[in-house]
Amino acid sequence: MTFERPNIEVMEGYMPGEQPRGSNIVKLNTNENPYPPGPKVAHCLSQIGVDSLRRYPPPLANDFRLAAAQLHQVSPENIIPTNGGDEFLRLVMTTFVGAGETIAVTKPSYSLYPVLAEIQDSKLVEIALEDDWSMPKNFAKRLNELNAKLAIIVNPHAPTGSLLDCHYLAEVAHEFKGVLLVDEAYVDFIEPELDYDSIVLINQLPNILFLRSMSKGYSLAGLRFGYGIGPEQLINPMMYKTRDSYNTDFIAQKLATAAILDTAYAQETWDKVRASRKMLAISLSQLGLSSPPSQANFLLCDIPEIPGALALYKSLKAENILVRYFDQDRLRNKLRISIGNDAENQRLVSAIERVL
Repeated sequence: MTFERPNIEVMEGYMPGEQPRGSNIVKLNTNENPYPPGPKVAHCLSQIGVDSLRRYPPPLANDFRLAAAQLHQVSPENIIPTNGGDEFLRLVMTTFVGAGETIAVTKPSYSLYPVLAEIQDSKLVEIALEDDWSMPKNFAKRLNELNAKLAIIVNPHAPTGSLLDCHYLAEVAHEFKGVLLVDEAYVDFIEPELDYDSIVLINQLPNILFLRSMSKGYSLAGLRFGYGIGPEQLINPMMYKTRDSYNTDFIAQKLATAAILDTAYAQETWDKVRASRKMLAISLSQLGLSSPPSQANFLLCDIPEIPGALALYKSLKAENILVRYFDQDRLRNKLRISIGNDAENQRLVSAIERVL
């Protein structure tokens, strides 16, 4: 006998990347920033007194909303702070998609999307990317034919790191009759010369939302803080109706605000990651591990048939080096490797060279 709802009983939960304990481990499996948060975050943390924890936090996190709005040159009413980017995903589904209605995503993509759709008891349709990992043909038309209420595009894409330009996003949102959510968790690692600036689209299109994360670019994965950006008509029902009360805690609000006010420091880490990404891609390519161009803080590497992706994953793990292996179609011959610092990357390359 079970008390679970039928859809919950039959579903499988999200499986996060391994979070090991111990020292001397090179952790390149969960796309964390290899550099610590900035000194302003450390100073802010040192100034938080324990007595402040007896009171509820500001319910709307308005200090953070104002700081994020200034960074993105939008109104605070265009910003919704959340308990990690994952809460924003859940809020969007709860607010705009009913049970039995359709959510569409590309395949492969972030493996949490199907889990959240199942929890919502919505229908999930996965539309396969082309063989070269480009977007499916006539994507918006297919969304409308499915009568999708929500479509999610992760950009830069996970797990390939490929980037769609803003013009394409605008075309899809303009044609699509539902809500388009662009998951930009890895946006901070895009090459600056590409001049990617998507947020202006919220002033042009009524049905587009953007997810931003403090986990990757701002080195705050342990804090669990993210935020959404969108037109007020989409942000308001989440902010004032479906959001949990006090959904972000006092310490998280303080540290996230300190971090986003010190974006100049974070940008220095982004530059380091981009430089390391380029060098690591070259080094792995010389060993026969090719990868598509990435605008994220990871590479999706093709692994030679000998030793094979799973065997290489296990060999690296035996040397205390963690990367990500996905047991799913089109990815079983690949490993996703997060960009580490230079010492971590060199240890990875040396270990792969020994295995090969």
